[in-house]
Amino acid sequence: MSKGTAAEITRGSGNVFADLGMADAEERQTKLRLAHALNAVIDRVRLSQATAAVRLGINQPKVSALRNYKLEGFSVERLMTLLNRGGVSR
Repeated sequence: MSKGTAAEITRGSGNVFADLGMADAEERQTKLRLAHALNAVIDRVRLSQATAAVRLGINQPKVSALRNYKLEGFSVERLMTLLNRGGVSR
């Protein structure tokens, strides 16, 4: 863009995946929100990945994927189950 040229700004929809035209945008957004909530609990309780894995009933590499928002291996249902497990906040 050269000097003096006005840039066009488009307001997002609130779902970056939809804005990018991804077919599964709603599912991706839902998974992201659930993972964010899970990571917030893990941070609040100050759990290590190993301890979080035990409390969530998954292995440490899955916790690492979750912490890094690599959510391909997680379904919405699985993330909801993990979030609803009471053991994570003990």
